[in-house]
Amino acid sequence: MKRTRRGLSAHERAQLWRRWKAGESLSEIARALERLPGSLHGVLAATGGIAPPTRVRAAIGISLHEREDISRGLSAGESIRTIAAQLGRAPSTISREVARNGGSGRYRAVDAEKSAWDRARRPKPCKLAVAPALREFVASRLALDWSPEQIAGWLKAEHPDDDVQRVSHETIYRSLFIQARGVLRKELQRHLRTRRVFRRARTASTNEQARGRIVDAISIRERPAEVDDRRVPGHWEGDLLSGADNTHIATLVERTSRYTILARLDGKDSTSVARAVISRMGALPKALRRSLTWDRGPEMAQHRAVSVATDVKVFFCDPRSPWQRGTNENTNRLLRQYFPDGTDLSVYSQADLNRVARRLNERPRKALAYRSPVDTLAAVLR
Repeated sequence: MKRTRRGLSAHERAQLWRRWKAGESLSEIARALERLPGSLHGVLAATGGIAPPTRVRAAIGISLHEREDISRGLSAGESIRTIAAQLGRAPSTISREVARNGGSGRYRAVDAEKSAWDRARRPKPCKLAVAPALREFVASRLALDWSPEQIAGWLKAEHPDDDVQRVSHETIYRSLFIQARGVLRKELQRHLRTRRVFRRARTASTNEQARGRIVDAISIRERPAEVDDRRVPGHWEGDLLSGADNTHIATLVERTSRYTILARLDGKDSTSVARAVISRMGALPKALRRSLTWDRGPEMAQHRAVSVATDVKVFFCDPRSPWQRGTNENTNRLLRQYFPDGTDLSVYSQADLNRVARRLNERPRKALAYRSPVDTLAAVLR
């Protein structure tokens, strides 16, 4: 016997969107609704994971109850004027209602109600749809890997008194993910950091595992106070970004400007990591070589060699405390746009990594009042 697929009820759709906005996975929602994940995928895909607004009936519109009275009145042979008087409506209102829904002989309350809701779907054109110049600007910056929030923030900073030249980041996201709008090309989604096909709620992630001991490690608690206020340049945070087949790259981020340096690694062993960090940090001006904060991974076991070669003092975070190098953690998340999980990082040359770092360093940052790390670093070094 052929199996028929049961559609989602209004209650189930409400549950779906509530759980999705709360950050639950598609599998979790499917289990809660006793459905297959694939049956829910199409509902989310229709609007790019953005919950449609709740529809509300206009206060002056004809209700389903009134339509049922109209249908009964017509069946009883009552005139349009009589029905209108009973409902307290103008005869012309009832006449138009009946005419647009099949006439006196075919009028049905339920069908008329459904048709009314269908006709009411008249979404207001979004701002990018009616502003070609603004739309092209947004598209060009998305192609340069700017995030919607960076674009909106930059426009607000550049045009503080001109609302015509500004657009919210939410409007940009909706124009990307709701393809039915036909405003921004779907291909631009690939330039978003997460590369998701759906808009998702931001949720907390994993806890790191305990790390081994580092000989003669200097605790972050002994770090100078000037590092915390970010006013003095030259204090860095570092870590490894991991890929497929045990491949890695080293990431170094300057705390004041968020300027990023990437280093190719031949391996995760402490010798390879120390050699790469020494090479990249040793090329910096002395004013930019003050300190480096790392987690307690064994790859930095040769921290004393790094300090001797670069004159940079190395500090270590507390165990299981990645938030103590939050700038580097955030930067590594940004880098996942270019190096998604499962990427073989050994195929990238140092020149490739330099190009990625340059693109990241030229993007405006919210934390820098939408200036780029390059411009911020240049300003603090003057």
